[in-house]
Amino acid sequence: MVSSMIALLLLCTLSVILLCFATDDTITSNKLLRDGDTIVSNGGTYALGFFSPGKSQKRYVGIWFNKVSKQTVVWIANRNNPIINSSSGVVKVDYRGNLAIFDGNSSNPVWSTNVSIPISGNINSSSLFYKLLDSGNLVLCDQNKGDFLWQSFDYATATSLPGIKIGWNLKSGSNWSFTSWKSPDDPSTGDFTLSMEQTGSPELVIKNVSQKIWRSGPWNGLEWNGLPTKGRSIINYSLVKDPDEIYFVYNITDTSVLTMIILDYQGFIQIPTWVEGAQRWNTIRTIPGDQCEYYGKCGEFGSCNSNNEAICSCLPGFEPKSPRDWYLTDGSKGCVRKRELLCGKGDGFLKLEKMKFPDTSNARVDTSLGIKDCETECRNNCSCTGYASADVNGGGCLAWFGDLIDIQEFKEGGQDLFVRVDAIELENSKRSLVGSSTKKKLVLVLCVSIVVGLIIFISASYFLLNKRRREGLAQRDRVPPFKLPTSKTSEETNVNFELPTFDLNTVIVATQNFSLANKLGSGGFGSVYKGVLSDGRVIAVKRLSINSGQGVNEFKNEVELIAKLQHRNLVQILGCCLAEEEKMLIYEYLPNKSLDFLIFDRAKSKLLDWRMRHDIIIGIARGVLYLHQDSRLRIIHRDLKASNILLDSEMNPKISDFGIARIVVGDLSQANSTKRVVGTCGYMAPEYAMDGIFSTKSDVFSFGVLLLEIISGRKNTGFYHEDPSLNLIKHAWELWRDDRVLEVVDPSMGNSFPEEEVVRFIQVGILCVQEDAKDRPTMSSVIFMLGNEKPIPSLKQPAFVLRRNPYSSTTSASSHSLNEMSITIVEGR
Repeated sequence: MVSSMIALLLLCTLSVILLCFATDDTITSNKLLRDGDTIVSNGGTYALGFFSPGKSQKRYVGIWFNKVSKQTVVWIANRNNPIINSSSGVVKVDYRGNLAIFDGNSSNPVWSTNVSIPISGNINSSSLFYKLLDSGNLVLCDQNKGDFLWQSFDYATATSLPGIKIGWNLKSGSNWSFTSWKSPDDPSTGDFTLSMEQTGSPELVIKNVSQKIWRSGPWNGLEWNGLPTKGRSIINYSLVKDPDEIYFVYNITDTSVLTMIILDYQGFIQIPTWVEGAQRWNTIRTIPGDQCEYYGKCGEFGSCNSNNEAICSCLPGFEPKSPRDWYLTDGSKGCVRKRELLCGKGDGFLKLEKMKFPDTSNARVDTSLGIKDCETECRNNCSCTGYASADVNGGGCLAWFGDLIDIQEFKEGGQDLFVRVDAIELENSKRSLVGSSTKKKLVLVLCVSIVVGLIIFISASYFLLNKRRREGLAQRDRVPPFKLPTSKTSEETNVNFELPTFDLNTVIVATQNFSLANKLGSGGFGSVYKGVLSDGRVIAVKRLSINSGQGVNEFKNEVELIAKLQHRNLVQILGCCLAEEEKMLIYEYLPNKSLDFLIFDRAKSKLLDWRMRHDIIIGIARGVLYLHQDSRLRIIHRDLKASNILLDSEMNPKISDFGIARIVVGDLSQANSTKRVVGTCGYMAPEYAMDGIFSTKSDVFSFGVLLLEIISGRKNTGFYHEDPSLNLIKHAWELWRDDRVLEVVDPSMGNSFPEEEVVRFIQVGILCVQEDAKDRPTMSSVIFMLGNEKPIPSLKQPAFVLRRNPYSSTTSASSHSLNEMSITIVEGR
């Protein structure tokens, strides 16, 4: 055993010595680094050199990803001491062994590692050098020893790489934390910090100066209690505690993946990964991610649930402190007890499930107690307001004393929290449980009686009916598979295609008999309901109304098209249900609803940063390109709009509603005509709205409108009350013409977006809505222009959405609805 430990120690020492061997990835007393030069880590992952962020002319020394096409800086030496208006900077090892940055010929460094290194016979400055490791860590090594005398990982700026600690060195009192940049162009120390608080149970906390704006919840042995893991991840998280230090660290299971954790200048934690094929960073998580993740959203003794329409609710036994503010959806003042708590006189604890624990600043942790002893300890102390298991596996006691604040209720994840309530509340809860239990027993008895009756009825029927009649009835009652009719518009539809069918009773059970609680939305076609199948799959049921404006032809059309199309940016159909008068389509359930639900809501649009909007736009573009060019069929959608873009759990966009789409044979760019113009005001191309002429370019027009709406957060029509003739297209064009186009950007994004990229997207959007269809690009060109910095064709005045007087004798208009947006059908004169 001892020999094994000695061997392991020698191996570790040898590894460090090998790392600290001077090579081309080093800076020594004899090897300077001048502005314009870089050193690259041995594996080529990271580079170190001078750079200027964004539009700044100031020079900084930093480390960035060497293999990433877009320079992404992960560490800065002189963030608060830049070199001003000069490219003569030099980095070198000084006579004391410190890494120092000098401005030109100045003898005074603008920045230095300032390490206290005793220069003696064992250590001299000539044997010291700085080496850039392939982990992104810049370390100070001694040629004669194996220790790191200094490392950049101990002085992180705004970015955490795998292996960087956040926490405390308990011996020295050092705090490993992160501080945001001031702006995208200024990396100096900003207002936001990400650090670990030790009071109570350790938690990660984001602060704006001294104001707490987010916390992680305590560590529960597997993860942060307030950050439930969403499925498998390439990132492994750990909390390390020992007598000398306590810190949080993460590592990745696949070292080929480039990822990081950033505290951005607006105070958000961003976790991006590099997508090599797309040559861009893909943000896999943003924290805070919704309203309930902001600290104290519902005040003291309030609980937040982002899945509820009214996100704030009071804990059992409590009521709003300010009913008026609560009614106005402002729960920040929290809740107060309904009645005085008489300790030891019938009071007790109620269990709340799947909870983010309250702030632990006023909590105590005792790892020696189990949950039963924890309850006893809390019950015997009248100041104890709640308790829980400190460990997810049931060990340890976490008890709160005083107000409970920043509580969140999850749909999945979280832990059981026991809250102290008065005797009346406890009794009411017991009665509710007894009543619920009695109801369940009555329902069970009723169900058993029904089942027995059915068995008797079926048995009697078996003896009363002859075999032929029974077979005839079975054949008559069976719901046949829904077969699509052969289409004359495409050779591919000659294939005998069958769609899975769902039994009507299965759909009724899944939707709880189409209960209002499960209703997701409605329109002229009918209603959409959420359902859960017996195997646990969540579905969306589109139930066509008998009086629906969308008839059998549209129903068949949608089934025929969407069932044959497979793309990550198209909604997936699972089957249909045809029974008696019922016509229903069964889709995958997409939890984040439709795009219009987010972008046109002032509060919800704040959740969409530029990167999310960018990804949604690109996803829609790829879906439309697939319809036009890459699918088995060649499809013109004809009704692209915000309410027909659905969002999955990861905010990936999916195009839906193919009821009025058309299959076209041959060249899709050629014009087709129809006497029945069906679409949505504000999204229809002028040639289609006026003359019934449609092509892929009419879809391109709709996409352009959608792009501008996503960037601006405004609808194309009906939002300028002071000037009803001014729509979004005209507004964007006038701003473009006046060189003020960035004023069209949604104010909720603040200034947290790359201006050049956003301007390019707006330019592409205006190009898509040109008056003449020939001036509009194809979708393949759109995707190329959005992803590349090539010149974009000059813009002409775009088409301003057709507006017709509803009382004019030249048109006859009626309105229907697909999803939440209206459809206008204009018949020819």
